[in-house]
Amino acid sequence: MAQALRLGIAGLGTVGVGVVKIIRRHAELLTARTGQSIEIVAVSARDPNKARGVNLSSYMWETDPVALAKRDDIDVFIELMGGENGPAKTSVEAALASGKDVVTANKALLAIHGQELAEQAEAAGRAVRFEAAVAGGIPVIKSLTEGLAGNQISRVMGVMNGTCNYILTRMQSQELGYNALFEECAKLGYLEADPNLDVGGIDAAHKLALLSSIAFGTKPNFDGIQIEGIQHISLDDIHQAADMGYRIKLLGVAQRTPRGLEQRMQPCLVPSDSPIGQLEGGTNMVVIEGDAVDQIVLRGPGAGEGPTASAVMGDVCDLARGLRIPTFGRAATSLEEAQPAQTGTPAPYYLRLALLDKPGALAKVAAILGDAGVSIDRMRQYAHSESTAPVLIVTHKTTRSTLDYALNGLRDTEAVAEEPVALRIEQV
Repeated sequence: MAQALRLGIAGLGTVGVGVVKIIRRHAELLTARTGQSIEIVAVSARDPNKARGVNLSSYMWETDPVALAKRDDIDVFIELMGGENGPAKTSVEAALASGKDVVTANKALLAIHGQELAEQAEAAGRAVRFEAAVAGGIPVIKSLTEGLAGNQISRVMGVMNGTCNYILTRMQSQELGYNALFEECAKLGYLEADPNLDVGGIDAAHKLALLSSIAFGTKPNFDGIQIEGIQHISLDDIHQAADMGYRIKLLGVAQRTPRGLEQRMQPCLVPSDSPIGQLEGGTNMVVIEGDAVDQIVLRGPGAGEGPTASAVMGDVCDLARGLRIPTFGRAATSLEEAQPAQTGTPAPYYLRLALLDKPGALAKVAAILGDAGVSIDRMRQYAHSESTAPVLIVTHKTTRSTLDYALNGLRDTEAVAEEPVALRIEQV
């Protein structure tokens, strides 16, 4: 049998501890499946004395992850610290420069610096693997780079942040408002240290940038993603969407169009009976459409110790088998510069307006939308208060730029009492 594959793990939080547990629990199984034993040689964390629920005394310790990355007695550097810069970036660069393969769960690092790291790895004949960076335990990276390699991908979309899906589904099932559920998620530890990474759509957009790069052969372009969070979604929106047969999801969509690469991470209405519409709680789902396979749906846990550690170990096992493929599925030097679409694909939109309860207010709204070229498909008025009248409008297909022009016109009138809410209706 070949020499053991020797690992160094930087970051001993939930996922790092999960990796240790899998290697200990399934040592014989991993050897049988890869033909090579897999062992942990050294680890790195800020506090060696912290209680982590697993005995780590048999491993060498490094307080500096860069020192761990440079050790001569490790073959694979596993980066589980997080962060787009700082120790995560410098240690990954050091590992590649020292001839190590890298496995990481760090979507922010790769969404921002993935191109340069991929070029560094491939120039050195090394690999950067990152299955755990997108959708937790769902093997979506492997599906795109390997299983679907014979397809021309037309669209990738999905729910990629479990915290947002948890909030939106609980709003509907428990009749709780966004603020109450935000506090619940904070108490449960579901939110990032910076909550805006979750509810603002940034975390999910990092993941979309990576999937888009693989699917369309472009350099990761996080800055080209249109990002909108869920903070403005109200119970009224949840109820009114349900009345029309829809549910609201934070949906990521990437597709190549004649106008360029379209990348969006935003709350959308999706049909309630669609696979994405039926997705509950913290579960993730990614839908991939290709010319040969048509459509496949991947569903599973998007976070947590076991699922994310499982994804890490999938990458480690591939390296143990000697499988090394380019970081984004093709040579990094061949990736094209992403050309962001100047206008988005037309779609119907849901509009929620609070109109001042004055004669002619609704007529003004209809006139402004019509003058902007936005056609009304359906309109519904709800019970109003003493001063405002809630109105729901569903438009025919239009572009977001056209709609934004109309919304600016509405804001300039005295007919609208509150900021309008506009949500795209996505057919999935």
